[in-house]
Formats: sequence, C-alpha cells, structure tokens
Amino acid sequence: SNLYYTRPMVELAKRLCQRTFAKKVFFCNSGAEANEGIIKAARKYGGDHYGPGRKVILCLENSFHGRTVTTLAATGQEVFHKHFFPFPAGFRFLKAGDLEGLRLALESPEVCGLLVELIQGEGGVNPLDADYVQTVAKLCADKDWLLLIDEVQTGVGRTGTLFAYQQFGVQPDVVSFAKGIAGGLPFGGFLTNEKCRAVLGPGDHGSTFGGNPMAAAAGCVVLDTMTPEFLEQVKAKGQYLRDGIAALNSPCVSGVRGMGLMIGVGVQGMTHRELKDKLMAAGLLTLTAGKDTLRLLPPLVISREEMDKGLAIMAQVMK
Repeated sequence: SNLYYTRPMVELAKRLCQRTFAKKVFFCNSGAEANEGIIKAARKYGGDHYGPGRKVILCLENSFHGRTVTTLAATGQEVFHKHFFPFPAGFRFLKAGDLEGLRLALESPEVCGLLVELIQGEGGVNPLDADYVQTVAKLCADKDWLLLIDEVQTGVGRTGTLFAYQQFGVQPDVVSFAKGIAGGLPFGGFLTNEKCRAVLGPGDHGSTFGGNPMAAAAGCVVLDTMTPEFLEQVKAKGQYLRDGIAALNSPCVSGVRGMGLMIGVGVQGMTHRELKDKLMAAGLLTLTAGKDTLRLLPPLVISREEMDKGLAIMAQVMK
C-alpha cells in the first residue's frame, strides 16, 4: 500500500514536480478519485484558513468531472445526473466565459475554490478562452480561492504540452491527472503548489493502491517518452488531422476545433451517434461528446499512415 514509499513512486513524483508548477503529488487510481481528492483539498484549505463556512466550489456548466456521486455533483450536465439523486451539496455553477457571474460570486464568503476543465471534453471539446482563464486565475488569487484544474483528459501530452494549463498562461493551485499517465494501467493523482502542499496531512486522505510500484514505473516510462520533440509532434499531428477533416468539405461537418490530439468535429445533417456508428461500420473508431460533436482522441503515437487511413474512411462515409 502507499503507507510505504517505493523508488518508482518517489522518482515519478520528482519528475512531475520538475516539469510542472507542483511541489507535491498525491497518487491514486483514477480520474474521478483524483478529482475527489482536489475537492477535499480545496475544502480543507478553506476550513483551515477561513473557518468551517468556506466549503463551496464553483464549477462550470457543461463540465464533466467523474462518475462518483460527488464528482457527478460537480458536473454541470443534467444528462449525467438522472437516476443518481440525491447529490452532495456544496457546488454552484457558472457559464464558461461569464465574468460578470464570477464577479457576483466573489461576494460569497462560502466559496473556497473554482474547478474547471480548460477544454470541456465530455461537453463537446470546447476550449476555454485564454483571456477568460487568466482573468479567472487572477480573481481566484485575489480572493484566495484555490484554482482547481481538471486535466484528467487534457493532461499527459494530449494537447501537445505535458499539461494543458501550460498553454494558457496560468499557474494553478491544484491539478488532477489520470488516463495516459501509466500507459493503460489504472493510475491517477493530483499536483499541488507550495501553498497547498501541506493541506492534506496523514489521515486526511488515502488510497491503498495509489502510487503502486508497477503503475509508477510505467508512469516514469511515459514521462521519458514525453520529450519536447514528442510533444511538438503531438501538436503537428493534431493540426494535420484538423486540416484534413476541414479539407473534406463534407456537408456533415459544421466545424473542427481542439488542441493537439484532442479534436472535436461539429456534426450536422445527422446525429453524432449516427455518424459514429457509420464510421465504426467502415472501420474507424471515434467517440461522441456533447449534443452534436464527434470526438477524436487517437493514440499520441499514431502514425501519418494511420491518420491518412482514418481520413480516407471519413471521406468515404461523409461524402
């Protein structure tokens, strides 16, 4: 269990801190578990510094943060809520980009943090505006709210940098990660800055298998792979795919967006699920997101030949 250190765990934590803003890392098993951890960290920070009334976390509409009861409560999409009520209290929702709504929330003494995805994945692959994110970060710093960034889907090279926040010009307080960190083994965690490194002490949080030596060793290999050259290739591959899809000039496509190899394709003329099924029948696996988006999250090691094959299938199906 993680009551004891192992060399792979220590090495991975060290490398993550060296390559990010972080001063400390907590390891767990999944993205939802990581997001539970950052919610706990924000509430404990608020209570430690301002008393028991500072526990509310602001979230964005159209967000997605996990499938546990608490991370569903933090998710701003009703479609994921049905069947699972009642949810824990302590979350309020704002529209992405709504600075006026955020400024009104500044008057509340109950807020301890703000939780965002820099690209809303399940919500339709919608990148937040960088100016908005930077303003949010400044307002959080002014109020001493924790800026919590969910990078479960955007992290570990997916957008062309190790973490997406590195392309938005902000320094978060806490960042969650999972998915790609161990190359397919179940693994996740969260990064904390100097201000938050001591918030969760012994007994405040735990994870029996978090940081286990096999997954941590895999994580070290993944970070070894994430060289600057590799990450530049991810950006280039993403641009190649977005340009290739746009060049199809298909009546099914209303637009293409995303960062790196996290790509959203607006679908019109049929539902996104109908298009996904047609592509799958032709030999191409894709995902859906939001109400009308085809979502592409290909392996970061995808080759030019494989991308061309996928684009050819899309051209055939969507002509």
